Amino acid sequence: MQPDYIFETSWEVCNRVGGIYAVLSTRAASMQAEHPDKVFFFGPDFGAHSDIYFKEDKSLLKDWLLEIGGKPSSAEAAPPVSREDAPGDRSLEIPIRIGRWQVPGEPIAILLKFDAMWPQKNSIYAWAWNKFQVQSHAAYGDYDESCLFSYTAGMVMESLYNYLTGHYRGASKPKFCMHANEWQTAFSIFYLEDHCPEIATLFTTHATGIGRSIAGNGKPLYDYFEGYNGDQMAAELNMVSKHSVEKQAARWADCFTTVSYITARECKQLLDKPVDIETPNGFEPTFVPKGKEFDIKREKARTALRKVAREKLGGVVPENALLLCISGRLEWKNKGIDAFAVALDKLAQKIYHSTQPEREVIAFVMIPYLDRAPSRKGKVSAVFVPYYLDGHDPLFGMSYYDLLIGMDVTVFPSYYEPWGYTPLESCAFHVPTITTSLAGYGEWAARQKEQGGVVVIDRNDSNFGEVTERIADALFRFSHLNAEETEKARKAAAAVAKKADWKHFFKYYREAYSIALTKAAARNLKPKKTTKRNTK
Repeated sequence: MQPDYIFETSWEVCNRVGGIYAVLSTRAASMQAEHPDKVFFFGPDFGAHSDIYFKEDKSLLKDWLLEIGGKPSSAEAAPPVSREDAPGDRSLEIPIRIGRWQVPGEPIAILLKFDAMWPQKNSIYAWAWNKFQVQSHAAYGDYDESCLFSYTAGMVMESLYNYLTGHYRGASKPKFCMHANEWQTAFSIFYLEDHCPEIATLFTTHATGIGRSIAGNGKPLYDYFEGYNGDQMAAELNMVSKHSVEKQAARWADCFTTVSYITARECKQLLDKPVDIETPNGFEPTFVPKGKEFDIKREKARTALRKVAREKLGGVVPENALLLCISGRLEWKNKGIDAFAVALDKLAQKIYHSTQPEREVIAFVMIPYLDRAPSRKGKVSAVFVPYYLDGHDPLFGMSYYDLLIGMDVTVFPSYYEPWGYTPLESCAFHVPTITTSLAGYGEWAARQKEQGGVVVIDRNDSNFGEVTERIADALFRFSHLNAEETEKARKAAAAVAKKADWKHFFKYYREAYSIALTKAAARNLKPKKTTKRNTK
């Protein structure tokens, strides 16, 4: 059983923040190929920032906007809440913009503002507690924004569902599946469960909030894994509301998924809910240039990287310098930034004491907000790039992919990494990578036959020193590869990435859709019960 229409929502639709943007934007082409223009991505409207990735098209869904009282030429549409028992003011205007997400496949994107929902926050939270036992009383930070956005998205989805199914009067209605990504979108699941249960729901956690918090607070996640209680740790780490909304989303969704075996273990232990299926993250190969274009872009990137290194470090940067990088969010331990820093020191010592010909090593630390002066220790230098590389930063003015293609090797020694999109991206751009067994991608890559393109270092709670030593050893080896060996490693990296092509991984989503639709169909045959806790 497969859906006729797919609604998908994430805080990162047309809003590049982290790895989920890469997951959704690269998967969009596969979704469009199977369901052309029947895939709708819902995201928050951040105006000019969203417009970097979004192109409005006033001809799309024009009749729907007219039907609900909006103007197709403006952002004044007001989708009504169609159920009398929904909290909030049904007369509120919800500004909507409809257009195309500027990624391969160019799926339809619906961006919405949720400012008008703020006065309704308390009534919505009361509804979420009474219906779904979501504990919003301890909310802080981005919790409110996320929940109000996803609740509003549920309202808009219901309106669009009613419009699309209205054309099928007298005939069997099409099948709809809504996919919510991360806890930030959980309220859309609750809204549809309560007001539009005809839509099957799919929930994917890309990392459990409490697992990330345990690791980020310096607690040994893996040595004592079986002893952790998610609710207890949420109270200890001030994560009650975020943990609650994630846990209830996992329980109420028709299909619950995560991205790797590592995180599936977390879900069972910390959310007390086994996943229905693992949906690993793939990559869309059309992001990678081919043939002569690849070579031109690689040389352009290397020229830009060497230029910035010269300006930051002073002196000459040899053309044969080994260019490497680490990138990702500023999570010092979880992303392995601490291990990377120590490994660079050890690499400098290895080069200093080596009798082999020395080669300059330039390490680019591409971590937003981590702004430090460049450093140089012997033949190993570090250059900090504290910006989101979307092509508009003041240092390079180039996108991350346009720079990644110029690297010789990348390092992602993560301690906590449910999947790890950055090493997969690296391999896709023919750049060998170093990662760990605690990354979902690393665990997956270690099971593949290709060797040399991905170095997977075993990591646990107590072998930090060994990990940093092995990273330094691997980098030292890369710095002394000849041209033939380098090309072999690059081909091996690309070969691993090909096995993670979405054309191979999208099958897991087909299965997830089928699970959700089958459960929803069975659920809709039974009398609706929302007065007590769902124990699916």
